[in-house]
Amino acid sequence: MAVFTEVSAEAAAALADQLGLGTVTGLKGITSGIENTNYFLTTERDGDTSQWVLTLFERLTAEQLPFYLHLMKHLAQRGIPVPDPQADAQGEILLHVCGKPAAVVNRLAGSHQLAPAVWHCQQVGDMLARMHLAGQDYPRQQPNLRGLAWWADTVPVVRPHLTAAQAELIDTELAFQQAHAHSPAFDRLPRGPIHADLFRDNVMFDGLPGHEKLTGFFDFYFAGCDTWLFDIAVCLNDWCIDLDTGRLDDDRAHAFMAAYDHARPLGGDELRLLPALLRAGALRFWISRLWDYHLPREASMLQPHDPSHFERVLRERVNQPWHWTR
Repeated sequence: MAVFTEVSAEAAAALADQLGLGTVTGLKGITSGIENTNYFLTTERDGDTSQWVLTLFERLTAEQLPFYLHLMKHLAQRGIPVPDPQADAQGEILLHVCGKPAAVVNRLAGSHQLAPAVWHCQQVGDMLARMHLAGQDYPRQQPNLRGLAWWADTVPVVRPHLTAAQAELIDTELAFQQAHAHSPAFDRLPRGPIHADLFRDNVMFDGLPGHEKLTGFFDFYFAGCDTWLFDIAVCLNDWCIDLDTGRLDDDRAHAFMAAYDHARPLGGDELRLLPALLRAGALRFWISRLWDYHLPREASMLQPHDPSHFERVLRERVNQPWHWTR
């Protein structure tokens, strides 16, 4: 969500006209994130003001993008609060702006909860389960492009930037996850479309302090078909931890898991393999943050994340496996 491609006022106006959104009254680059170019787009039509998010895709191809865009449309049609891609007069939701594939979605109400409490984690757990169930009949297939194969390809690229201790950890953990992925229990895990990046800054809440209600999940551009348990692990590793130490907060973690389990009861294999998937979630984001930090791309307002955070989380998950029981 850094700005890699500058969008002019004229280009934004042409896009708004193509989609029938009205007159552009505001266009502002979004500073957070590191994958795509994102703008807040404000339009006015017949006296009504509407808020949108314009995304220009910098890495994903036009061939890959229909999976993500139609997944959001699929979930929105089933009552899951996600951004709904806007279509032009021909019904197309995959657009082109400044020579890049692009999309325009409605802007969700509210703001992030960057210091979540128990009730925030409960709502995320419940909605994640509902999202998984709603996606069961989604017909398109695409693997998790930041899954195990990507980890194996990327570790050799980032290893020259690591200390000996870090290299030992990343090699050992990658070998563990590769062996684990071929186990019979792993093969039995339920699968389907997952968000794969549902961090605190990809969820919106609205309402008075202490009474906030979840208003939506967004940024589905790391989504893919994978185990639902991996999605759970990614959430636990962000929503339910102490950021300074990487340790799971039992109250928030138990609240998240209980809410998820109430909406979609977890199976025995999922409960047994949760500690291993928590390690997998930490490894995935340590690798990607190392890659973004040490091999950055030029972009206006680019702010790569500190990779040491997920190194710390991974060490904590290895040394202190976390289990959940009903």
